[in-house]
Amino acid sequence: MAGKPAGKGKPEGRRAKAKKRLTSRTASLIALLIALLWTTPTFGLLLSSFRPEDEIKDNGWWNFFTAPSFTFDNYAEVLLSDSSAGRLGSYFINSLVITIPSVLFPVAFAAFAAYALSWIRFKGRDTLFIGIFALQVVPLQMALVPLLSFFSSTFSLEDEGKFIQIWFAHTCFALPFAVFLLHNFMSELPGDVIEAARVDGANHGTIFRKVVLPLVTPALASLTIFQFLWVWNDLLVALVFGSGLDTSPMTVRLAELAGSRGEEWQRLTAGAFISIIVPLIVFLSLQRYFVRGLLAGSVKG
Repeated sequence: MAGKPAGKGKPEGRRAKAKKRLTSRTASLIALLIALLWTTPTFGLLLSSFRPEDEIKDNGWWNFFTAPSFTFDNYAEVLLSDSSAGRLGSYFINSLVITIPSVLFPVAFAAFAAYALSWIRFKGRDTLFIGIFALQVVPLQMALVPLLSFFSSTFSLEDEGKFIQIWFAHTCFALPFAVFLLHNFMSELPGDVIEAARVDGANHGTIFRKVVLPLVTPALASLTIFQFLWVWNDLLVALVFGSGLDTSPMTVRLAELAGSRGEEWQRLTAGAFISIIVPLIVFLSLQRYFVRGLLAGSVKG
């Protein structure tokens, strides 16, 4: 007596049910409410950044709808003013100089390392991967003092060269997670594709460039977004390894704009909104790859 193969059709049925639940009206309504609650503080920050100083300090941003009042003084003060409250543009440039290399270096190094750990056989490969994975449990704060002592005793850099210290620190702290994430994606690639490329005479460099990288683009985009947001919003590493106006990013300046008693709200709202513009652009530009990276590997068959 012929029977139905065990397990056949079950994964498809579960995926269909999950898709139906996630696309239902109830799920859409819940997602809409979450998005509304998530964006409300940002919307309030935007309105506050255009409100006069006295109104910001006297009442909440929701009072804008009863007595609307616009001003660009807050942005002019933090961007164009020569006083101690201004010069945010210099810190903005510093953030870009710090963030871009601190994203490119770990992503590039992690991609090479993940490919080697996934598709190149060598002695101690698994042990090396376990060691890299274990480095994720080391708190960042524990590594700051030894790393700072290393730079102080080994290198003597001028203020302009302090960017190298910040790049090196962010790269070191990002590599364990980056290698682990990309390794998980690369190791799941079909082995037949890699073997076919080898049969055609492709070496590891060609396979990495023309076969692996296009297939792991969603993972690279996801890692780029995570690393960019981490470095752009970082304050601790910048305070430890930076030095003054020449190397301090926007996060340091925003902490100063808050004042010792948190009295400079009008400057802080304008400065904070300026600081989130670039991360928003990066996230929206890579959003489709980010979603594909999150969903990659969730459906097999």
